[in-house]
Amino acid sequence: MQQSHFSPALPFTLPCGQTVKNRIVKAAMEENMAGWDLQPDSALYSLYRYWAHGGPGMIITGNVMIDRTAMTGPGGVVMEPDTSLIAFEKWAKVMKSGGAKALMQLNHPGRQMPSQFGRTALAPSAIALKLGRYSKKFARPVAMSCEQIHRVTHQFAMAAKRAKDAGFDGVQIHAAHGYLLSQFLSPLSNQREDEWGGSLQNRARFLINVVCQVRALCGNDFIVSVKLNSADFQRGGFSDDDAVEVVSKLSKLNVDFIELSGGNYESPAMQGTGDMSSALKPEAYFMAFAARIAQHSDVPVMTTGGITQLKTAEQVLEAGYDFVGIASALAFTPDLVKKWQQNPDYAGVKPHCDWQDKTLASLVKMAKVRRQLRRLGNDFTTMHNPTALWSLFLDVIHKRKMMKLYRAYCVEQTSTEKQETHSEQPEKATRYVSSHVVSGVPSRDL
Repeated sequence: MQQSHFSPALPFTLPCGQTVKNRIVKAAMEENMAGWDLQPDSALYSLYRYWAHGGPGMIITGNVMIDRTAMTGPGGVVMEPDTSLIAFEKWAKVMKSGGAKALMQLNHPGRQMPSQFGRTALAPSAIALKLGRYSKKFARPVAMSCEQIHRVTHQFAMAAKRAKDAGFDGVQIHAAHGYLLSQFLSPLSNQREDEWGGSLQNRARFLINVVCQVRALCGNDFIVSVKLNSADFQRGGFSDDDAVEVVSKLSKLNVDFIELSGGNYESPAMQGTGDMSSALKPEAYFMAFAARIAQHSDVPVMTTGGITQLKTAEQVLEAGYDFVGIASALAFTPDLVKKWQQNPDYAGVKPHCDWQDKTLASLVKMAKVRRQLRRLGNDFTTMHNPTALWSLFLDVIHKRKMMKLYRAYCVEQTSTEKQETHSEQPEKATRYVSSHVVSGVPSRDL
């Protein structure tokens, strides 16, 4: 990469004092590749090893859930207060093995939880997703009590502390893409009339409390990042004016950097589609839309969304951003940064689907990405142009298998907890995969 004033190859020192070797960040993607015990295993180690030695300055995990009863999908990694750290320690070492900083993204789905989990979804208000015929595929939302809000805040903070204990350099708090913290920020999904709703100050209170508790537990030398929508790209939703105000509030909280993205399940702008998508750029979707937000930030800012070329990364830095986030392109070409070093004109690949049904097209794009991730997890080469229908089919099959494993794990955990409750001297059962479960573990669908 060229060594200019706006070169992605230049190092950067964050407010917490940690120095990142370059400005390229592997942004989060949902892998659905956890082991049967909801922890990282060999497949994720293999996948992240490719990225670790592919050249980025920071690597952010796919969203790690803070509660096994609140999942964005089957196969997700979970970090709870009693979770063993052994697998996470190895994961952190793999991510840092090429010199990158390792960040764990922490998330709670809120109402964006699939109905197949058989649970009600915690949300700011009891307002269901509006996805037409797909709406029934998501859990029924219920408005959270103040006690539940405080409990989830503590779960975020404890998960961050556990990530630090496992050797991660920092965490990213997911407050974008329509997940729980993002739902509180949007007046469309948050119609509360208490201290958690109404004005933007009230709607941002949950996020502010989470950030403050994470920093208090993890100390000032730990990277704390927030992923925030530059806008929801929905009329009447979280706007760019709202984002400017929230970024201003976060700038006062010792945050190390803010990643600006956009959209949610109802309007998937993070994939370059959805409502008001005409406002997005062909690459670096949110760069122009969020430029004003970056100008109002006193902390480093990163943007992501559809970046596949070095020249686009340089344009992002020239526009005033400090970091360039890349996601889907690194699923197809995990060593994209190294390829740019050898050939600055090299163009990466991003998923494409031109189906008329926007919701289904969005699912296809995500399925294509996850198919590449599973192939890398099995040490197979990626595919330049996987077919849409077959990728979607494989994704459905994989998720069904992951759901069976999730349910089996939950049954075992419930049984173990009951035994401990009735035991005079409770003793934590060692987690293991019994022979009948091992025989049921699916081969990774490619």
